[in-house]
Amino acid sequence: MLQGINCVLVRIARIACIVFLMAGCASVTKEADQSPSPSFPGSGAATDRTPSGKSGSRAGNQAQAKQNFRRQTPLQIPTPADGSLPTVELSASDQWAQAIDLTYESDDIFQRMRNGFSMPDINSDLVLYHQQWYMNRPESLRRITERSSLYLFYIVEELEKCGMPMELALLPMVESAYNPMAYSRAKASGLWQFIPSTGKRYNLDQNWWKDERRDILASTTAALDYLQSIYDMHGDWHLALASYNWGEGAVGRAVNKNVVLGLPTDYLSLTMPGETRNYVPKLQALKNIFSNPALLIELRIPRIPNRPYFGTVTKTSNIDVKVAARLADMPVQEFVALNPAHNRPVIQSETPMVIPAHKLETFITNLEAHEESNKPLSSWQSYTVRPGDKLEKIAPRFGMTVANLREANGITGRIKVSPGHTLLVAGNNGGEPLNMAALPEQPSLPQADPVSPGASSAATVHTHTVRKGETLPVIARRYGTSVADLKRINHLRSDRIAAGTRLEVGTANKTAGKGEAKPGKAGDSPKKMASAQKSPKTIHYTVRRGDTLASIARHFKVGKDDLLRWNRISPNALTPGKSLTIQLSQNP
Repeated sequence: MLQGINCVLVRIARIACIVFLMAGCASVTKEADQSPSPSFPGSGAATDRTPSGKSGSRAGNQAQAKQNFRRQTPLQIPTPADGSLPTVELSASDQWAQAIDLTYESDDIFQRMRNGFSMPDINSDLVLYHQQWYMNRPESLRRITERSSLYLFYIVEELEKCGMPMELALLPMVESAYNPMAYSRAKASGLWQFIPSTGKRYNLDQNWWKDERRDILASTTAALDYLQSIYDMHGDWHLALASYNWGEGAVGRAVNKNVVLGLPTDYLSLTMPGETRNYVPKLQALKNIFSNPALLIELRIPRIPNRPYFGTVTKTSNIDVKVAARLADMPVQEFVALNPAHNRPVIQSETPMVIPAHKLETFITNLEAHEESNKPLSSWQSYTVRPGDKLEKIAPRFGMTVANLREANGITGRIKVSPGHTLLVAGNNGGEPLNMAALPEQPSLPQADPVSPGASSAATVHTHTVRKGETLPVIARRYGTSVADLKRINHLRSDRIAAGTRLEVGTANKTAGKGEAKPGKAGDSPKKMASAQKSPKTIHYTVRRGDTLASIARHFKVGKDDLLRWNRISPNALTPGKSLTIQLSQNP
């Protein structure tokens, strides 16, 4: 009984405590509402007081607070009358700043490139100048971008595989305006503007059939290999780019000069030719433009999708350019834009053909149907000129006119075709009508490269009959040329030559244009071109066993650094049989 009474009393006590606590909280709340509290402009946490001391409506007080907030500059927080520190409640931010996900695959190739930009930026007046130059010519920039749309995805993919800076995808804009047919006065060719000697160093074939400096796949591989090698040499991408333009030997010499003088050795601190001094700023200007999506929209730069533009197909037999274009259901000109390396209207076997991705299935289907019909893929064949042959005799033998034979082989003027030359002649079914206008400019025989501007009389072509005991090095020295040039002009595969063989040889006189070793670019100023045309004789020397860089430099009285710069080689690249360009104009 007593235990039950105790339980009731405990419950009553608990209820009394709860009632007491609730009454106390209500009292505290009432006092807080009546006491003055610190006000903060724009906050609606407390009831504001009007100037007359009367409480205003909540909406009116908020409006008055906003006006007070606008008038207070800088922001001031009033101090309470009792001197205590004011209390301000700050609202939390609506959302955190979003991080950039570099693994996200954008459908825009330019965004993918931005994610891979990693070269240090440079800021200079030249960068600003070139950036303004491009922006003032939006039509030109649009044309360059449209041309790049065929090749950009492939180049970006290759850069990503190699772990190289994505800024290099913009380099062909500086070099060639993304024109694979670009050809400079220094004989540089293709998207990446390889001169002949550097192209050979990086295994780019340059022969009667094709010039791989213009090949999209081969030249890109060679360019990235070259850029990586000179980056490894300098450890700096800006110096690597300067070397790509000026030559690694020349850049190394400029760096060493600054070291001796106690000066910085970065790109902006070096003394360089005008072209090289503007080279990296041009690339930086393009980077600045393509880093700004809003600016690209304003300039109406076309968007390029982040997907492959082309694929490749390789055949085990020759195929005509015209037939390949027809099988791909595309104009010859568009086919050649993707396959610009071919000098002839025939693509050699085992050569990858570049076909637009959306045309691959069509090409393969049409190719299978063509082969099932037993139709030949090529209506042409090659013929090696024999002693006593003349065009007038060769043409009717294959059912051709002399004019067609000349057109197919790029033979112009009074050039004589000598024994050993390879000619393209009609096959058993007769050659298809030619569309040479769609093909790259055909090299003339026997001189494959065009003559430099202002040097039309620079080279004289002679015919030399090999005598008993004569060798190619002896003949090359006699005419001031190189063994490599003799073999190229005469299409020789071996250094051995039989007595009685007639060779075409070219001798350069003192008015010859600039040698191929120094990397020039298309579009140089007339002043620079004029100075180049005044250069005295340039010769070629074939490295012999036992030769060293020092011994060659001493023999011709030139500097070792000059030899490296003219030939864009490193000292360890000097091997027997290599052809060197030497500018005797540098002699004291």
